[in-house]
Amino acid sequence: MLDTQQDYQLLETHQSSEGFFLLFKRPFSTCDPHDYIIEARTVHIIYALLEHPILSLHELNISRLQPGVQRVLLLRPDTLSLALPRDVQTLEVLAPEVIIPTQETTYWCHIYQLPPNMPKNHIVKYESVITPGNEAIVHHIEVFECSPQMDTVPSYSGSCDSKMKPRKLNYCRHVLAAWAMGAEPFYYPADAGLPLGGESSSRFLRLEVHYHNPLLISGRRDSSGIRLWYTPSLRRFDAGIMELGLVYTPVMAIPPRQRSFQLTGYCTDKCTQTALPAGGVHIFASQLHTHLAGLRVRTVLVRGGREVEVVQEDRHFSTHYQIIRVLKKMVTVLPGDALVTKCTYNTEDRNKVTVGGFGIMEEMCVNYVHYYPRTQLELCKSHVDTDYLQKYFSLINRFQGRESCSCPQTTVEEQFSSITWDGFSGDVLNSLYITSPISMHCNQSTAELFPGQWEKQEIPVVTAELQRAPYPCELNPRASANPTEVRSDSSV
Repeated sequence: MLDTQQDYQLLETHQSSEGFFLLFKRPFSTCDPHDYIIEARTVHIIYALLEHPILSLHELNISRLQPGVQRVLLLRPDTLSLALPRDVQTLEVLAPEVIIPTQETTYWCHIYQLPPNMPKNHIVKYESVITPGNEAIVHHIEVFECSPQMDTVPSYSGSCDSKMKPRKLNYCRHVLAAWAMGAEPFYYPADAGLPLGGESSSRFLRLEVHYHNPLLISGRRDSSGIRLWYTPSLRRFDAGIMELGLVYTPVMAIPPRQRSFQLTGYCTDKCTQTALPAGGVHIFASQLHTHLAGLRVRTVLVRGGREVEVVQEDRHFSTHYQIIRVLKKMVTVLPGDALVTKCTYNTEDRNKVTVGGFGIMEEMCVNYVHYYPRTQLELCKSHVDTDYLQKYFSLINRFQGRESCSCPQTTVEEQFSSITWDGFSGDVLNSLYITSPISMHCNQSTAELFPGQWEKQEIPVVTAELQRAPYPCELNPRASANPTEVRSDSSV
């Protein structure tokens, strides 16, 4: 269809041995509801290849096009290309020739030991190392440092869910690097680096690789992991990575057949007041993360009950393009501030409830924020209070004519699955999530909670939301131009 509002301006055409070229421009926002708004976030470019040249639009046969999609960041902050120090070294933390299990979702854990007596260094860059041929199976990778309080950690390479996994691996929670499908190599700013080695660090690392194998391919070997670039020339600040959003738990669920359903995770003012230094911390980069149903993700800074700054937002989020985004301007988080992470999901193609969890068909809502100076606050996430969730199940069961069962052997997943999903059950669940008390996970890097009462906490109150700045086309509407037709064998 020819668009009723024409916003593209042709600048140049030329023919060469490589093909026919058009150079054109268009405002980032056109105020045309049929046009894609181009922002400093994920942009989906849809393209199609013609089998043969055409001389007019009437010859265009849509069914014979070869379409494709490319996800890019068209607009990025202006950042200088940082040269690596001359004394930089590399360390690869890789899976040891793992035979990828013949199942859809596997989280593989592997313990890696740093060289003995390794002095303190700063990681200044990291990137993924993906075994060729496994690009579509390796979904995301994390490297964790174990608790320095543990003198030894048993060797282990196997499923993270196995009953044979040593209990000590649960105390390897300090994130050193996090990569997800689509992410590019990440460089730290010139005045900060992530500590590696030294007296206050552990020499034990835990590699965690998420394999997504929906075709149940068997016999495939993998040695994927992370390459760390580090230097003994220490920078001014120790950097850290903090997890924001929702805890990985089935108590946070999305009903089926939802065009848009929101879940929100909180890092409360009480947690930041407890864990952050007086001068606060400075967030300089962010990596958003959901699974397949995620559409939009937004983290906002709340101070004194008012939204004051957007940390990161992506209105066109894709789980296949989870790039680490360097912020245009650093965001300072002070003690007593709150960070609210909201994820929007679409489950129109699903007939069953989607619960929170690690599987690709389950969901997550996470923002890994990169900041300095480093603190002991490793994870600041929440989930709905489970007692209030049980009240929800009791209400819906009575309404739908079923007996309520609080049997200990009945799982939350089974309780969600027993619900007949309609507008009422979905609306009541949404009301539960936006009004009920929460359980806070205000965790140290040892995986232990900071001292305090973290159960049945009130949701942070937001009395004033940030308003979007008007687009230029909203301030100065302009008349639509006529379409320009170009023939490859002639001028305009």
